[in-house]
Amino acid sequence: MCIQITGRKIMLELPESYTIANQIQKHLSGKIISHIKILQTPHKFAFFNNEADRYGEALEGQSITGAVFRGGMVEINTEDSMIVFYDGAYPRYCEDRTKFPKKHQFAIYFDDETGIFVSIQMYGGITIFPKGECTNDYYISSSTKPNPLTDGFTFDYFMSLYPAGGKKLSAKAFLATQQRIPGLGNGVLQDILWEAGIDPRYPMQDAPEEAFRSLYDAVNQVIKAMAEQGGRDTERDLFGQKGRYITQLSKNSLNQPCTRCGYELHKTNYMGGTIYFCEHCQKR
Repeated sequence: MCIQITGRKIMLELPESYTIANQIQKHLSGKIISHIKILQTPHKFAFFNNEADRYGEALEGQSITGAVFRGGMVEINTEDSMIVFYDGAYPRYCEDRTKFPKKHQFAIYFDDETGIFVSIQMYGGITIFPKGECTNDYYISSSTKPNPLTDGFTFDYFMSLYPAGGKKLSAKAFLATQQRIPGLGNGVLQDILWEAGIDPRYPMQDAPEEAFRSLYDAVNQVIKAMAEQGGRDTERDLFGQKGRYITQLSKNSLNQPCTRCGYELHKTNYMGGTIYFCEHCQKR
């Protein structure tokens, strides 16, 4: 199967990077890279850290040794190198060469005539480094900071993420800016805040500890559920299949009744993105 995703404004977030990395680890380990293709379809917001021939030199003839998620990033390892996808660089696996997509910004062809194809959504990065030597700040942050799927994401750690001095931050700004929780973006954010009963615009600087506790519990509960169920039903995995987690707040739920209170769900633009909310049961 090979499903091409086009025309959607999607970004890799933690549940999907976790799912895709695990799928690569399980299904593609041992495959040998025959050749690489870069920018078959031009895209001015596709970012690379090396010249095209350097990708081929580093990767051709190498075999896939595994993959891991790093916050919202997917890292693929070979014997000597690492490939890192981030932001809108969504990888798709295709095992039928007659259905290989014609448009893509990056492709890994394997010697068994299968391949991984990346079509950039909005903007995205595809970088390579010698194995274990990635110097990208975003990667380092994503690799070292605790998240709800790794050890160390305690309530005390969560509280330490709020800036000292009582800086004014909304719930959305606290959770989804400054890479406080790598891989938690505007998409995953929606259900977390709904679960916590907090509006995205709620001012956290005056929030009692109870509100932070509710938020912490929701972050853990929702992200773990999304990961365990193969991602969200609004996104697709390595094989083009939708996740099994049923989102409460997304474009699919707009103007529908809230499953908790029955009131109509709304949306608005806030902090450069769309937010969905229930004005009845999410505290503002």
